[in-house]
Amino acid sequence: MHADDFLIYRGTGEADQKDDPIRRLPPPPPWREFDGEPVTPLDRDAPVGQRLQYRTRAVPYQADPGTVTLVNIALHLRRPLLVTGDPGTGKTTLAYAVAHELRLGRVLRWPITSRSTSASGLYHYDAVARIEEANVRGDGQSEDGYGDIGRFVRLGPLGTAFAPYDTPRVLLIDEIDKGDIDLPNELLDIFEEGEYRIPELQRIADRKPEVEVRPADDGSPVLISDGHVRCREFPFIVMTSNGEREFPPAFLRRCVQLALPEPDKRRTQAIVRAQLGDDAAAEADDVIGDFLLRREQGQLAIDQLLNLVYLLQVAGGDRSLDRDELIDVVLRNLNGPPG
Repeated sequence: MHADDFLIYRGTGEADQKDDPIRRLPPPPPWREFDGEPVTPLDRDAPVGQRLQYRTRAVPYQADPGTVTLVNIALHLRRPLLVTGDPGTGKTTLAYAVAHELRLGRVLRWPITSRSTSASGLYHYDAVARIEEANVRGDGQSEDGYGDIGRFVRLGPLGTAFAPYDTPRVLLIDEIDKGDIDLPNELLDIFEEGEYRIPELQRIADRKPEVEVRPADDGSPVLISDGHVRCREFPFIVMTSNGEREFPPAFLRRCVQLALPEPDKRRTQAIVRAQLGDDAAAEADDVIGDFLLRREQGQLAIDQLLNLVYLLQVAGGDRSLDRDELIDVVLRNLNGPPG
């Protein structure tokens, strides 16, 4: 394989409308093949407003060569990407950058809390709403005896990602280290098998074998057969972690691990330039230096620097503004005391 053929994701920040890189992705390893049916269509050409929103988030992302390599390894091996790094290093933005450049549709975001379980990420069945509608309509049943049960099932971000789309979906599992200690182990099975079941639909499969349900992103309905969902293309999964806990070895060996370094001066300047323009980057050179110096003494995020450069740009030559005070307020150590 030529080196250029390996790079499906190149980290350019721009989607190539003429080339379709994801179609160049070679077949998966034999142990990572999936054959989910029926295929669910994915609208890869999002509305203009949505494309602009994604472009705003994705284009400024500055991927270093190491990140580009590991993203492509995850794509080729059909494995989740576990991304660690300090706040502001671009962990979350990476998912949007890949989705934008490879035109993989909307990012399915699953923010993790201490109450998150794999089941809550897969689907939700609103039994109460179904009973209430049945009471309003009398018997509430259609000829098959089950009514339109699909209206009361909604796939979660995790469940939608593993629906049988013809191109990979992008799933962002944000701050997985905030979850319960058992969550990584719960995810192992679906990551390995690429499938799950919806018991509420399995119980009626003999009378209603096919049911259309809503995906998490309100895209085209997903047709589920016999209550069984199996992916056709393994999703590109980005799991972010702030390094607040360790993960089981069995979980780690099934992931591609990426530790994002803090951006150096060159990458920091590139980020400011991409977000705020060449003039702002040129005028902010001393501020960037101050930011990098302060970052050595405490935890700071790129977002803080961008906020500061923007405020200084807006303020212009306003002499009433105390520049040093503004820098102290905005570039406050994230690990320091509040106030």
